[in-house]
Amino acid sequence: MDVSAFLNQVKRSPHYEGQIVHDEALPGRGASFGELDAPLDDCLREALRRAGIHRFYSHQAAAVNAARRGDHVITVTSTASGKTMCYNVPVLDDLLANPLHRALYIFPTKALAQDQLGKLAAMRLPGLRSATYDGDTPREDRRALKTRASIILTNPDMLQVSILPYHSTWSGFLRNLRWVVIDEVHTYRGVFGSHVANVLRRLRRVCAHYGANPQFLFSSATIANPDELVRRLAGVEATLVDEDGSPSGPKRFVFWNPPPIGSGDAGRRSTNMETTGLFSALMEEGVRTIAFAKARQTAEIILRYARNVLQKQGDGLESKVTSYRAGYRAADRREIERRLFNGDLLGVVSTNALELGVDIGGLDACILNGFPGTIASTWQQAGRAGRGSAGSLAILVAQDNPLDQYLMGRPNWFFGRAHEHALVDPDNLHILRGHIRAAAYELPLTDDDTRFFGLGMALAAKELEEAGELRRAGDCLAYAGSRYPAGDLNIRSAFGDAFNVEVTPGGEVIGTVPIENVQFTIHPGAIYLHMGDSYIVEDLDVPRKTAFVRRTDVNYYTQPRESNAVDIRRQESSKRVARTEAFFGDVNVTNMVLGYRRKQHYSDSVLSVVDLDMPPITFETEGVWFVAPGWAAERLAEDGVDIGAGLHAIEHAAIGLTPLWAMCDRNDIGGVSYSRHPELQLPAVFIHDAHPGGVGISERCFEILEPLLRATREHIAACPCTSGCPSCIQSPKCGNNNEHLDKDAALIILDMLL
Repeated sequence: MDVSAFLNQVKRSPHYEGQIVHDEALPGRGASFGELDAPLDDCLREALRRAGIHRFYSHQAAAVNAARRGDHVITVTSTASGKTMCYNVPVLDDLLANPLHRALYIFPTKALAQDQLGKLAAMRLPGLRSATYDGDTPREDRRALKTRASIILTNPDMLQVSILPYHSTWSGFLRNLRWVVIDEVHTYRGVFGSHVANVLRRLRRVCAHYGANPQFLFSSATIANPDELVRRLAGVEATLVDEDGSPSGPKRFVFWNPPPIGSGDAGRRSTNMETTGLFSALMEEGVRTIAFAKARQTAEIILRYARNVLQKQGDGLESKVTSYRAGYRAADRREIERRLFNGDLLGVVSTNALELGVDIGGLDACILNGFPGTIASTWQQAGRAGRGSAGSLAILVAQDNPLDQYLMGRPNWFFGRAHEHALVDPDNLHILRGHIRAAAYELPLTDDDTRFFGLGMALAAKELEEAGELRRAGDCLAYAGSRYPAGDLNIRSAFGDAFNVEVTPGGEVIGTVPIENVQFTIHPGAIYLHMGDSYIVEDLDVPRKTAFVRRTDVNYYTQPRESNAVDIRRQESSKRVARTEAFFGDVNVTNMVLGYRRKQHYSDSVLSVVDLDMPPITFETEGVWFVAPGWAAERLAEDGVDIGAGLHAIEHAAIGLTPLWAMCDRNDIGGVSYSRHPELQLPAVFIHDAHPGGVGISERCFEILEPLLRATREHIAACPCTSGCPSCIQSPKCGNNNEHLDKDAALIILDMLL
């Protein structure tokens, strides 16, 4: 595409009001190549030649050489840099030479596994059979796969719930398991990563039982700590390959900030509408475009808006756009992937489900509806656009929140910033207990198993034994239950299973919702959006884990209102931060959905506020908190400063900026502020992990609290609004509807504390 021509056209539009606040030109780069230390199998070399691969990029050659030396390897290079070759080549070369050897490929999604299966099949290598083993695999095919497949492609969920508990039926495969490939390893962070770390430890333990010690090959988008991440995930030391030798075309990366409404205190123009305008304009120019949204609901809203805009053009473009997200049925996702790859679709609005390496053909432009939460994800999503040496366009459309607005004012900070650290905590006791229970079912536990699970195993096993879930048999601990415990583990969540969304009448299940999101997205009266259509939730049947919805046509969507409270369970650490004290420890968090707002499509104005009577959810997690010392509280009170409103504003802004330091999403963290906390008897602000047990986010906040607070103060002061707005101190998650906030008080308190 002609990027400059498109941007100039946008600037001439009557709707353009200076939204482009930064335009970064990223140069292309040529390829650099490397050589293998030893020749490949003739059949493999011929298959690569048929695929048009005659030379290896330097990073591919380095990864293949390290793998063939026997090293565990992690390859960390850009999107579309050919990382697949880094693990396929050494694995296939070995399997051709040793037909009894086996390989296990683990992908975070079924779509990725299906995509890679097609690429393996296209190589047509003699004697090698590859197959996916996931929830969509017909039961009649599963037995044959265990004995005949050279390569099994699966996901962590299937590994933990269907392979490891029944390892005796996989004994031949596991005994000969030579390779374990883990693709998109950067996605294994937070709760999901902590679960996967324990699944991989269970895998290594079962393999050892059969005398196997497989070699691990990892691939990842760019993160700050790839070697540490794989060490915490799989308990192995890996050789790092991160010098990217692949070519890339030039890219323009634009920061687009919606203009203020009126004086600015009312916020900025709708991010969804700005994204829709750009997305529709690109499609009208015939530019193949992907728009990323952070939430399922947002993806559906933008699809609905875009179809309405395109329909008015009268050329049928509205049929060339769709949405893609988790929660869709497998058949629907496969059909969308096929249409994208074949060029039947010109545009797609997706959650991060398409951030990963599913081959959907060449795209020319990418729009990010809000900062994805991490620099790594931003570059990963932007990298989906770009074909060969041709130019491409990426546009980050800012949302009206502290994080996005911080970046809009500091684009050079973003482009010069190192990637974040991926946080994973395999020792999280809340998560570890479930996996120790599952491991004991697979094989009785012994003291020697601490080499796989670490020292936390002893405490988890002791608690399970005292609860009667494990029983001692000599020097071993065996599982004492009657049903297999892996079935009770939801590794995508620390809370539990998902709920179905069922249409009435008819009973068709159109999607699923993780249990931790149920109260917020499918409460009675909520509007559930699916492929551009609206459904209203008529009933939430908790025992059956089902929300019953009815198709409707309304001009609004819903947004929950919530309230939080935090109690301190145990203080673990404390330190001086400037002129105050900060603490880290275990806390109890109570969340409650108070009701919801009906917000009009397009304008986002609040049509009505509805109250709900929902039960609270309480869980244990980790938190960091800091206080306004007694002397400060007294002085602020004497000066007439509203301490509660100021701390409330600080809480919102600090939480909003936290993802800049911790590799997390805004929804991974929560917070509460108190003008006087009942236990501390002082004004306080809490920031906590939003997952049971915690996954290291608040601990990271404790480490960097002073620079976080200084950045918070800088951002609030720099915002041009007069009394506070969504760009600085207001939060879309505030249960108090962003009432009782004071921007000036926040600055006074921060100046006093810092």
